[in-house]
Amino acid sequence: MNSEELKDIYRRNKYYSDTFLGYPVAKDFSYSDFAPFLDICINNVGDPENKSTLAIDTKDIELKCISFFAEMLSTNMQDVWGYITNGGTEGNLYALYLARESFPNAMVYYSESTHYSVKKNLHLLNIPNIVIRAQDNGEMDYDDLEQTIALRRDKPAVFFLNIGTTMTEAVDKISEIKRIIKKYAIKDYFIHCDAAFLGTIAPYVTPKPQFDFAEGIDSIAISGHKFIGSPIPCGTVLVKRKHRDRIANSVSYVGTMDTTITGSRNGLTPLFIWDFIQKHGHEGLRLRVEAAQKVAAYTENELKKLGLNAWRNNQALTVVFPKPSKALCTKYQLASEDDIAHIICIPGITTQDIDNFILDLKAEITSITVNAEAVFA
Repeated sequence: MNSEELKDIYRRNKYYSDTFLGYPVAKDFSYSDFAPFLDICINNVGDPENKSTLAIDTKDIELKCISFFAEMLSTNMQDVWGYITNGGTEGNLYALYLARESFPNAMVYYSESTHYSVKKNLHLLNIPNIVIRAQDNGEMDYDDLEQTIALRRDKPAVFFLNIGTTMTEAVDKISEIKRIIKKYAIKDYFIHCDAAFLGTIAPYVTPKPQFDFAEGIDSIAISGHKFIGSPIPCGTVLVKRKHRDRIANSVSYVGTMDTTITGSRNGLTPLFIWDFIQKHGHEGLRLRVEAAQKVAAYTENELKKLGLNAWRNNQALTVVFPKPSKALCTKYQLASEDDIAHIICIPGITTQDIDNFILDLKAEITSITVNAEAVFA
């Protein structure tokens, strides 16, 4: 590939990176200091807690990252185990895999607002499942779940919960799940939380949503490239250690335990995550959340000034509003579903970015109004 080709590809992606508003991918990062590592094949093969005969790895840094997430999620490394994944989908796949191995005859319950990849994961694992209706705000319909559970109370249950749905950032309530578990005396169950976006946000929101290991969950998946930020998609999955132990086995070829989904794993992304953790820590994450919430509140108010039905779930960074034209959705890369679209106020999006969008949206609304008046004049 020649230099001009590379420059063109970079310019194209830099432009689209600067203008998108509809997806949860942080923009305000720079990992240029790690460029020398691009000349080394770093491979965190196998279990992060076990060294391999292939010594080109960053497993020591990976464990530091996992320890930070464990503390953030109200637990410790004695009770849980985890690793750095290539994103939320792998984390969810791993958790569902452990759930299946723990309860082979279980039924999985998840809402219709769940990320599209989960259906694929369930198909890959061949796990029976039932889709539960969602409320208007994207949260699971607990009445529908309860009625469904009542007909199958004799089967083990896997509850796949959304801690921030894709379109509306809705949070499924663990308290409701526990109420249903108690009411129907379900003895064998597994609770997984898909916290791809909110995993590094919710711990710093007041009041804090109930979603972590203090609430009795079995596993959780979080993305690293969404709120933290990374040039390479990544994430983390944490599970109760007893579940991980059930599937562990030793592989002589690489001299380590095989406990992850993929054999070879990215050794760069733990460096990115740990760099962020060292620079920000818990207090930095709290300030990061507060700053993003202010931009989200500003966005919601500016959209309402245009007379639009803009709204967001409790202190969410996702602002939902009526879907604009295809041209605007394309220009600002807005995710949409049916008649709604959203802006996600991730770090790197400023009020100036919102103002630019509002100007375009206002012009579009004005044009539609003028044309309508001309037709009925």
